[in-house]
Amino acid sequence: MFTKQELQKYARTLWWGLSTARTGEYKPGDFVLLRYDLDALPLAEAMYDLLIEQGIVPVPRAGLTPNMELSFYGKGSEEQITAIPAGDKEFMANVSGVISLIAPASLTHLKEVDPSYIGKAAVARKFMRDIMEQREISGELGWTLCAWPTKAMADAAGLTLDEYAQQIKNACFLEDDDPAATWRNVFDEAQQVKAWLNSLDVETLHVESEHTDLIVNPGHDRQWLGVSGHNIPSFEIFLSPDWRDTRGVYFADQPSFRSGNLVRGVRLEFEKGRVVRSDAEEGADFVTKQLNMDKGASQLGEFSLTDRRFSRISAFMANTLFDENFGGEHGNCHVAVGASYADTYAGDQRQLDATRKKELGFNESALHWDLVNTENKTVTAKLKDGSSVVIYENGEFQY
Repeated sequence: MFTKQELQKYARTLWWGLSTARTGEYKPGDFVLLRYDLDALPLAEAMYDLLIEQGIVPVPRAGLTPNMELSFYGKGSEEQITAIPAGDKEFMANVSGVISLIAPASLTHLKEVDPSYIGKAAVARKFMRDIMEQREISGELGWTLCAWPTKAMADAAGLTLDEYAQQIKNACFLEDDDPAATWRNVFDEAQQVKAWLNSLDVETLHVESEHTDLIVNPGHDRQWLGVSGHNIPSFEIFLSPDWRDTRGVYFADQPSFRSGNLVRGVRLEFEKGRVVRSDAEEGADFVTKQLNMDKGASQLGEFSLTDRRFSRISAFMANTLFDENFGGEHGNCHVAVGASYADTYAGDQRQLDATRKKELGFNESALHWDLVNTENKTVTAKLKDGSSVVIYENGEFQY
């Protein structure tokens, strides 16, 4: 599916992403965790080779196979699924980078597993995400991730494997002479959008489409982020709002695979910041269980917009990395229920402790679930001086 040259380009693109995502520079001897699913082995080998050339010490770790996950979540006791191996905490406290190569061999193997078990495992490991967040804030860690085509994802998306691979090549600019240079151009363009958005003194954002009518409060001391190198590809511009003032209806017309379950047509109704009613055309019971994972699971952690002029993604990919960056005819809006992103805090992030997060309405949860709306929409910002400005329309930022 990928030539040797394309593999090398993909690896160099990920290195650009990893380096851009970290405020501090990498130096020889830094440890970088290279996580990969087995189907992504060709890319893992190319990435490993490049890291060695850069003087990095790669730490490769293969992900669980579908059968291993079935054993873990289906047969494991609560003690087993929440156990943390000795050394994991210490390792995460010293790693300088994390690269994740996503290539699931199955999307539905966990369908019959109790979602609460998967949730318990996630809650038990949340501290590692907290460690990564703090190291990222201090400039000591960067992370990036990407996807590798698998038959399971192609089948779920209704594409052939070659068509799926071609979507990845298009989205990541792998057929360009220098994909990293193209990404630098996208990065520069996104910087202009973020600067414009961050210059607006916004009180609320109003999202309107055929099935969505949602009010989001960006919150105090927030900044819009995006195209940071964290995800390859990534074209979204996002922030983590003050969850307490979310109200109205949000509809995700794009399907979503999560923990072996397919959901379609998710409808969330918010009052005073929390989902008070939820429904789905398919998978409604699973949605309810996800929203009950913990106290923050039914609260908003992210609000995001993607400009169709940036993204070359034109098909449903059955993978959040691509689907949340869908370009298509109308671009997309997506929200995430669950955990917020602390780096959208506009102040000194070293002072953003748990108390300050709570004061500002940053949401805490073991869940982070992106739900995508690709309908034609208008997003209007009500400014604090009482005026209004349309910031997004017909799939494009209006800067």
